[in-house]
Order: sequence, then structure tokens, then C-alpha cells
Amino acid sequence: MSDAVVDHPTETAASPGEAKGRSLMKRALDSDLFYSFRRSKLTMVATAITILFFLLAILAPLIAPQNPFDPAQLQLMNSRIPPLWYADGQSPFLLGTDEQGRDVLSAILYGLRISLMVGVLGVVFSGILGIALGLTAGYFGGVVDTAIMRVADVQLTFPAILIALLVNGVAKSAFGNHLDPTSMLGVLVFAIGLSFWVQYARTVRGSVLVEKNKDYVAAAQLIGLSAPVIMLRHVLPNTTGPVMVIATINLALAIITEATLSFLGSGMPQTMPSLGTLIQIGNNYLFSGEWWIIAFPGFALAALILSINLLGDWLRDALNPKLR
Repeated sequence: MSDAVVDHPTETAASPGEAKGRSLMKRALDSDLFYSFRRSKLTMVATAITILFFLLAILAPLIAPQNPFDPAQLQLMNSRIPPLWYADGQSPFLLGTDEQGRDVLSAILYGLRISLMVGVLGVVFSGILGIALGLTAGYFGGVVDTAIMRVADVQLTFPAILIALLVNGVAKSAFGNHLDPTSMLGVLVFAIGLSFWVQYARTVRGSVLVEKNKDYVAAAQLIGLSAPVIMLRHVLPNTTGPVMVIATINLALAIITEATLSFLGSGMPQTMPSLGTLIQIGNNYLFSGEWWIIAFPGFALAALILSINLLGDWLRDALNPKLR
């Protein structure tokens, strides 16, 4: 008798990296956080709007009809053209133009890039500074803790916008009023970062005071790990929840602060406008009938802030164990 050979279908074994990726994805989809996200329709809409704004900002050079930062593309003959649905509207100016002949839609898309860039970089800078100071104060305690927290207490007595105005004024006094747009962007990031580090520092310090008395920290000290390694590798991961909530909410506050500074004339110049600068420009023409110059940038800023705040509120509730 001849032996029958039976061919069985062979499955390609997944690599360790792919298996780990699938496992992480499955854990994320089965998590309480994702379940809470799926249950909240409002949060899903806010997330979609926020992602849309980021995509519009990233893809602005590809989808904007005009580069509003390029003077060669601007013509004063096209100034103050109403939106396209008006009788005097002209293509391709869908939302009209401002006093310099800039397409309002293009200015919003490029201004959105500036506002988000300043907001994100400001949050990153304030987060790094606040987390570092909070870890140091909570872990070492004593004189270091007292000095850092007293500085934080003093700063909390002043509104964030006043701190940002002070830093902005000092920078202009030191470097002159003729800072180029890139340098001005860096000054805004630095000013906003110094305005919001206190919340990170106080929150992280409180978490570190709880975590440093636990057994895993004592075990790490026993095996001879250095203080920076213990703080960054073992203590810091247990503070990520509150830090994520603060970062999300502070992103909206940072964008508002930048818009306020620009509206007051202390932010981005009119040659490289952010959303706040566009609103400041449009405010000069509000009572002359050119309402679209201020209305559309204002609506874009309001929608962006509202969507980010809704995300921050959901994240705060979803990460609160008392509400689960």
C-alpha cells in the first residue's frame, strides 16, 4: 500500500513584533478608556473635529488656494472681496479677502498652523519643565521642595496672560521690536511654557509624594539605581494619567493665550498671522461691513478650542477611578 500524503495548509507564523503589536492593539480596544470613548458621541465628534483641524494645518500648502505669507502672491486690487456667495464675490476667494488681498480661507489654514505649532510646542515645553521640577521637588523634598513650591505659589498669584506678557515684553526689550517671525514664534513658545508649568509641577509632586513611599521604589533604591533612573523609569509612568489631562486642557489654554497676545499686538506679526492676528486685523474692519475678515477666523478658533476642551473634559472623567 502506498502511503497517502495529506497536504495541510500551513500558516505563516507572525513575527514577535507583529504579535506584540496585535496584543497591544487588542488590549487598547478592550480597555475601559476606549469603551468610555465609544459611549460618548460628543467626544467622538470633538475628536474628529480636532483631527480635522490638525490635518488642515498640516496639509495647508496643498489645499490652500494661496500662500498668504508670500507677498508676491498678494494683490491690493483683491482687497476686501466678500465671500463667494455674495454678488461681488470672486473665485477662488471662497471666504473673501482681507485688506491686503489675502484669501481668508488660506489665511485661516496657515494661521491654524501657527496657532497649533505655538500651542503644541508651548505645552511640550511647559510639560517638560513642570514634570522635571515636580519630580525633583517630590522625590528629594526638604529645601529643594520648599524652594520650587514657593516659586510656584508666587507664580500662581498672577494670571497666565500677565506672565506671558511680561516674558514677551522682556524679550522685546532685550532683542528689540524688530524680531523676525521665527524668533517671535520662539518667544511665544517660551512665554506660554513659563506660564503653565506650575500645574504640571504641583500635580507630579503630589503623585511622587505618594509613590516614593511604596515598596517598588525602596526595592529600586536597594539594588543601587540612581535617583534620576528611579524618577524617570519607575515613578514618572505612574503620573501619566493626570499629566495627559493637564496637557490636553493646557493645549486649549495655550492657543487662547497666543491668540490673546496676538490680538493685543504682542504676538505674531501681520506678515505671518496666526488666528489671533487675523482676528485682530478683522476687528479693525468689523464696523465697516467687512464682517467676514473677523468672523471666519473667530469661528475657526472657537471650534478648535471647544473641541479640545471637550476632549480634555472626557479624558479627565475617563481617567478618574471614582467615576468608573
